[in-house]
Amino acid sequence: MSAPAKYSAERLMTVLLAPVVSEKGTYIADKHEQVIFRVLQNATKPEVKAAVELMFKVNVESVQIANVKGKQKRFGTHQGRRRNWKKAYVSLKPGQEINFAMEG
Repeated sequence: MSAPAKYSAERLMTVLLAPVVSEKGTYIADKHEQVIFRVLQNATKPEVKAAVELMFKVNVESVQIANVKGKQKRFGTHQGRRRNWKKAYVSLKPGQEINFAMEG
């Protein structure tokens, strides 16, 4: 699969930052055939879909995106805040799967 004409391959390679590996993430992967990725703050649904299809050679059914607010943190008397970030729930078409152990 090649990148769609409206997105450059360089941009698509930078959109996905990392898979979200958590208890909720594995539950969703098993039950709903979805994979969760941490993505760029300015990434759009079509970009995420194109990036996943390009990098993992799978067919994507749909993409849902959520903005995650950074937590307030304290270190002694200093107060700070973690960065906000964006995550994408990628629904794969039936029969498709992404195996991260085999990809590396």
